[in-house]
Amino acid sequence: MSTLSATSERLSRSLREAALTLLAMLGTLACTQWLAPGAGSGVLGVVLSLSLARSHLAGERRGAWEALLALPLVSLASVGVGALLQALPWLGAAVFVAGMGLSIWMRRLGARALRSGSLIALPLVTILVVPHLPRRGTGALPAWLVPVIVAFIALAWVVVAQGLGRWLRWLAPADDEADEAPAAAPGAMRPSPHTRMALQMAAALAASFAVGYLAFPSHWSWIVLTAFIVNSGNRGRQDVVYKSALRVLGAAAGTIVALTFASHVALGGAPAAALILASVFLGLWLRPMGYGWWALFVTLALALLQTLQPTAAPPLLWQRLLEIAIGAAIGVAAAWFVYPISATDVLRKRIAEALAAMSEALDPQVSGRDPGAIVAAMKRVDQLRPSFRARHLALRRWQPLQPVEWIDALAACTPPVVALAARGETPGAVRKAIGAARKAMREPAEIGPALAAVRETLDRWPAVG
Repeated sequence: MSTLSATSERLSRSLREAALTLLAMLGTLACTQWLAPGAGSGVLGVVLSLSLARSHLAGERRGAWEALLALPLVSLASVGVGALLQALPWLGAAVFVAGMGLSIWMRRLGARALRSGSLIALPLVTILVVPHLPRRGTGALPAWLVPVIVAFIALAWVVVAQGLGRWLRWLAPADDEADEAPAAAPGAMRPSPHTRMALQMAAALAASFAVGYLAFPSHWSWIVLTAFIVNSGNRGRQDVVYKSALRVLGAAAGTIVALTFASHVALGGAPAAALILASVFLGLWLRPMGYGWWALFVTLALALLQTLQPTAAPPLLWQRLLEIAIGAAIGVAAAWFVYPISATDVLRKRIAEALAAMSEALDPQVSGRDPGAIVAAMKRVDQLRPSFRARHLALRRWQPLQPVEWIDALAACTPPVVALAARGETPGAVRKAIGAARKAMREPAEIGPALAAVRETLDRWPAVG
């Protein structure tokens, strides 16, 4: 498949997924405004539906049931944390940091713990967005019950939207295989990667709370939110630096666009809400083209969200940009100095996993060989491509050994290996080359030549060419 056709396919797939997510957000927004009118409940519903849709929790039958049972408790707990942040800020910050760190550390325990951790994190993240909105009447519902009802509504709409997507064949069928995924295998790194990520997140959040409370007491959550975003899904310190740079650039562009709108159009109410939803939709659609697009449009959405406040003004938007830069710097410092994780080591591990999947798929002693495992492993490798591509562009004059070339070489090997596995062929020369590449993972200088040798062997194999 050519690069152009692959890009077109990614955009087409992300467009369908973005449309389904927008449907869930619109349905949730309509229901929340009927039950509990106000900007706070509306934003809470939109953020929860967006997060649930992107996490794919509702796409797994068991995950949806677990979410249905756990969301009320988690939502009530988040209400308590939000109340603590208002009444006892430092205690609330401590509970928030502990809860977020726990949600990340739990990932090492397997798929079910991963889902539980995601459910813990979702309402905590919404706390960082919702408190700045004006609080209006919530209709007949008690204030403490609103987050619980909104969470149920968001989950229901996400289930409906993703069910429609599977019926239209826009999404893959629901799969519960992840439920049987084992816990993370112990490795040589101590502490383990998930423990390191949890400690990095806790350090970043603790520092951002401290700086926010002391320097920006009225808008502390902007710093905390940025520190959380750049450390989420941490794939090594290089990845955090890359996301931080894009976050700041996206924030700058989003602020300029928001100020342009504000200077020409009086935004507020329904027009602002429509632009916010449109920005989120565009961010979801264009995210496969690069994290920068997501950063740009989400920052624009948050900047437009600021116009819902009576006190919104251009100086406040510039202050928000400053706080985003500070939050990004805190996130980078935490990833760099608190049990750092090398992005190159992460890449080597994922390449090794992809080679292991290829070896198993071509092993004549293995029954039921599945080429899908190769594709899934390669997707995990490809997630690291953007940051390594940026590193290549920045450092190619000073560092001749560029790991992005390993990704390109492995990507070139994937289609022919998948084709061999699909036909049930197990050529010895290819298996030998893959085995040599697996051994070469111990020495970075040997990885590139070993992967090139696999590619050359595949090119020479007549059944593949």
